[in-house]
Amino acid sequence: MKFIDLKAQYQLGRENINARIQAVLEHGQYIMGPEVAELEARLAARTGARHCITVSSGTEALLISLMALGIGAGDEVITTPFSFIATAEAIVLLGATPVFVDIDPATCNIDPTLIEAKISGRTKAIMPVSLYGQPADMEAINAIAWRHGLSVIEDAAQSFGATYGGKQSCNLSAIGCTSFFPSKPLGCYGDGGAIFTSDAQLASAMRDIRVHGQSRRYVHTRIGVGGRMDTLQCAIVLAKLDYFDWELQQRARAAASYDALLSGKIGLVARRRDRSSVFAQYTVVVEQRERVRAALDAAAIPSAVHYPVPMHLQPAYARWSDAAGAPVAQAMAARVLSLPMGPYLDDASIARVCAVLLDAAGAPAPSCSQP
Repeated sequence: MKFIDLKAQYQLGRENINARIQAVLEHGQYIMGPEVAELEARLAARTGARHCITVSSGTEALLISLMALGIGAGDEVITTPFSFIATAEAIVLLGATPVFVDIDPATCNIDPTLIEAKISGRTKAIMPVSLYGQPADMEAINAIAWRHGLSVIEDAAQSFGATYGGKQSCNLSAIGCTSFFPSKPLGCYGDGGAIFTSDAQLASAMRDIRVHGQSRRYVHTRIGVGGRMDTLQCAIVLAKLDYFDWELQQRARAAASYDALLSGKIGLVARRRDRSSVFAQYTVVVEQRERVRAALDAAAIPSAVHYPVPMHLQPAYARWSDAAGAPVAQAMAARVLSLPMGPYLDDASIARVCAVLLDAAGAPAPSCSQP
């Protein structure tokens, strides 16, 4: 059993993927080839955002978005401490300060009721993460941002394809960013990402920034980066888009199978009724996690922890931890466990995972899955 079966995914789409790759090899435009513009148009149309700017990674998407907003030294950006480090990394690389706000213990997303207390005169933006494939409480976050004149960047690296109130993730705020890292619900075979916005000025700035700040060849009107997504990777994502909706249906089927076997018996990360998840991970909440992981490992069942150490406790980021810390994030970091997940995971395999998990967990943990 694989944690994420990328080989099975390739086998399904290999004819289209190979044809797309061959087309790039034939025309030879490996940087900013025609597939780049084609992918941007298709992604923008899917999300409903007016502009899509492909970039070299999800991290670069966050960095370029912050740069387009003019965020730098002395500024503060509010974010979650419970995600992959890239979220805070992009803030720090620009000399700005990450301000960590604790999470909702049910969803593991940033708790919007705690945000306003952390806003200061230096706050410029809020960057929530749509964790495990489910959007954060974007309506509440956007309302807070509007009251205080702040920008919102949705870190949707894990949630492309999810919806919130009928709208697509990546089009829920001024800026949305996603990742095409191979393990993401929509991934390439290297690295890549995309930025979404309906603000024409921001889009123009982002396009310049990703090519070293060039407004035209050798005219550098901004400080920029080398942040382009290469044509081959765009071609691969284009091929995968053809069956992405089917994969999302299969992810939902797999999650429903897990739910049926685990709900009420072990802690689950909550999913809200006003939004969907693309199940970038299927995550449970267990006590004595290492004992449970050892039992899964003995049964040749892979698992992962997303994420074992909150950002504010990472050695490089401890200087930005305040006295209050993030006790909920710290508690969840010791208990969350991600199980095998993906569109190619069959129900028999899910049943085997659940049997070993429940046996290893012992007495059923209280469920935290109610919306």
